[in-house]
Order: sequence, then structure tokens, then C-alpha cells
Amino acid sequence: MPQTACSGTMFTTPSGFSPHLACAEPGEEEAPQEGPGPGPGACLSDGPPITSASLDTLIQNLVPTADYYPEKAYVFTFLLSARLFIPPPELLARVCELCIKQQQLDQIRKFGPKILQLLTEWTETFPSDFRDEKMVGHLKDIIHRIAYWKTLNQVLQKLSQRLSLMSQGEESIVKVSLNASSDKLVAFKTKPPPIQKDILSICNDPYTLAQQLTHVELEHLSRIGPEEFVQAFVQKDPLDGTQPCFSDQKKKTSNLEAYVRWFNRLCYLVATEICMPAKKKQRAQVIEFFIDVARECFNIGNFNSLMAIISGMNMSPVSRLKKTWSKAKTAKFFILEHQMDPTGNFYNYRTALRGAAHRSQTANSNRERVGLLIKDIYFLNEGCANRLPNGHVNFEKFVELARQVGEFMTWKQVECPFEEDRAILHYLHTAPIFSEDGLYLASYESESPENQVEKDRWKALR
Repeated sequence: MPQTACSGTMFTTPSGFSPHLACAEPGEEEAPQEGPGPGPGACLSDGPPITSASLDTLIQNLVPTADYYPEKAYVFTFLLSARLFIPPPELLARVCELCIKQQQLDQIRKFGPKILQLLTEWTETFPSDFRDEKMVGHLKDIIHRIAYWKTLNQVLQKLSQRLSLMSQGEESIVKVSLNASSDKLVAFKTKPPPIQKDILSICNDPYTLAQQLTHVELEHLSRIGPEEFVQAFVQKDPLDGTQPCFSDQKKKTSNLEAYVRWFNRLCYLVATEICMPAKKKQRAQVIEFFIDVARECFNIGNFNSLMAIISGMNMSPVSRLKKTWSKAKTAKFFILEHQMDPTGNFYNYRTALRGAAHRSQTANSNRERVGLLIKDIYFLNEGCANRLPNGHVNFEKFVELARQVGEFMTWKQVECPFEEDRAILHYLHTAPIFSEDGLYLASYESESPENQVEKDRWKALR
């Protein structure tokens, strides 16, 4: 029998990229510096790393000069985290002001290519920032000032292509959501009607299904912008006197939320497929099938689908089916469940991830391997303040945040090595699934309530 308590909605993402930013010991703070350019303590190749700094100083460190360009890791870290303190259009306006100062120093020939490089990095890594008309206006203004008119058209053309691809991806997510039942779970007052099709009639090969689940995972991952991980956990900082920078939070995290909905849908789909068959032998057969699918996901390196399948099998309406589980061969399930044990901050899971990463690298493979990114970012956000008591930005926190999100950025680019099966993918997205109440009704009809709590719940549901 599986444990009825599952780890909840846990999402995973990859590892690989690490911005080369070291953190100094706590207490090593930089002194504010007037004027543009790097200040003491900046995360630069020729200076000690920043642990904290004023927002003004961090902005100054972002803007290049004739003799200085910030490390790429610093650019990524600051552009990722700055949105918690200053809206991107306002930040770009500040950059523009500092550019004007540089222009007045008559160093435009040396300075121009560097500011262009910074703007190019910004548009490539955080293209969604430039959906704002003010951002595009500031971008044009800066490039005009440094007299790179031809380059402006190239930058705008590439940016337009990125934004177009993002819009197409979001439209497809909306289309799937409208056609699927993932957000329309049905609760019935009687036993849920039998489903006309089931997963085994669509795909009876565990390896093939694991491959198609990997397609779905990577498709969702590819659409999530790095900024969404920051914006998902934005909250009012008691040490920050400014107002939150995001007025429409849902639009800022739509792709991440779609990924969360997919995880939840897969959990409920697994539970529905197990609870619906009328005969105990059929239910046991579905359990064994999903155990094999989970094992194939583990072998492929698709740990996110693996966790969703195990979570679905651990839902109470499924785990209470003792007679059904007694007919199923579950030895492999317990091995997989052990890998997902949350003890020691998912120690077994993380060890398996490292092993998968090593195998993938040595085999020069593009298989997906995923980590506990969202969980780690959540606890990093909860455990560390954005600002220190002296008002400085806790940059050490954001160096770690950038390291974690940077890993995700590498894995966004992974291409799925498996061929698509449109029939299976369609079923995964559109097959009927039932609410928790519907699952309990099906479960109680299959195996009668065993105690008073279950009897009372069954009575209330009916």
C-alpha cells in the first residue's frame, strides 16, 4: 500500500548553468559611490563580490563605461532581481540617464558598443520586459543617442521575433486550456459515469507514454521566462518602502501557472484512470501500468512527470483501495516512492538527479533532468529578506536566486529527442478527469467505506 500523504504540488526544473558570482562573507558591504561605473564591492573580475549595496549603486554597476563592462553573470543577476525594487521601464530610463552622462564625457566611441551589448543581452534574456511601449521607447532613445541606427533595426527585428514566438506559445496554452478539462473538474452526486476511453486503449506501452509526457514537460519549460520565478513570489517587503512593481501579477506568471496546472492535471489523470474501472483486476492493471510509466520516466530523466504520477497514486481515493493494491505488483512502486521521499529535503531525489545529470553529460545526451527549482526558490524567498535593515539590497540572496534560475535557462533550450504521437498528446491534454469528490465517489463504489469517517463522507457526497 502506498502512503496516503503525498508531497503536494512539487515542481522541478533543470541544472547546468551557474553564474560565476561568488558571495563574500556577511558584513562585507560596499560603500556607496557617486557617478557612473562600478563601485567597490561590485561583482567584477577585478574586485571583491557584492553582498549588499544600495539600489543606486547596483544600477551604476550595470551601466558600462568607456573602460568597464559588467560581468555577464552580474547583468543577469541584477536584471532578474531588480524588478522587485524598480519596474523595468523605470530601470531602463535610469540607464538612459547614465548613458547621457557618459555621452557628455565624450567617450561615445568606446562606450557605444558596450551599451549596445548590454541592451542586446537584456532583449535576449528578458524579452517580455519589452512588451511595454515605454521600454521600446527607451530602447530606441538610447540607441539613437549612440548613433547605431542600423543596429537598432536589427535589435528590434530580433526582439519582435522573440515576442511573436512568446505570443504564439501563450495562445496555444490558452487553446489547450479551453479544450481540456484540466480546469473543469467534474463532481458527481452519484458514481461518476464510466469513461468511454482509457489510457490503455490509447497507449499500452509505458516507454512510449513516458516519452510523450517528456514532450509536454519540455514544451511547458521552454515557454517560462526566467523573470516569472521572481514575479511568482513577489510580496511586500516590510523593509522596503516602495510599492510592489507588478499590478497584473497573473499576466506576469502565465507560463509558470500553466506548468503548475499541467502538473496538477497529470496527478488527477492518474488517479482518475485508476479509480474508474469497475473491476478490481482492471484497476490493478492500471496501477501496474503507471508504475512502469513512472519507472520509464525515471530512466529517461523526466523526474517531474515521475513525481506527478507518484503524487496521483498517493491521493487518498487511490491509496485507500487496499483490495486493488493487493492484486497489483508494487515492488517497483515502493522503490520509486523511496526516491521521492521528502526526508532530508528530498535527499534521495536530489541524489538521483545528480546521477541523471552525470549520466546525461557523459553520454552527451539531451535527455531531460529536472530539479526542485520552484521549491528551492520559494524557501530562498521566504528565508531571506530582499533588503537589509540599512536599506541595502540583499544582493547575496539574488546571486543564489540567479544561480538557480540560470540552471533553468540552460534547460529551456533542451530539445526533446522523441517523436511526437499526436493521439497520445491529445488524450493527455483532453481526457476527462474528476474532482476530488468525484474520485472519492468512484473509490467508495469500487471498495466500500471501511470506517465511520469514510461512511460519513460517502453519505455527504451522495
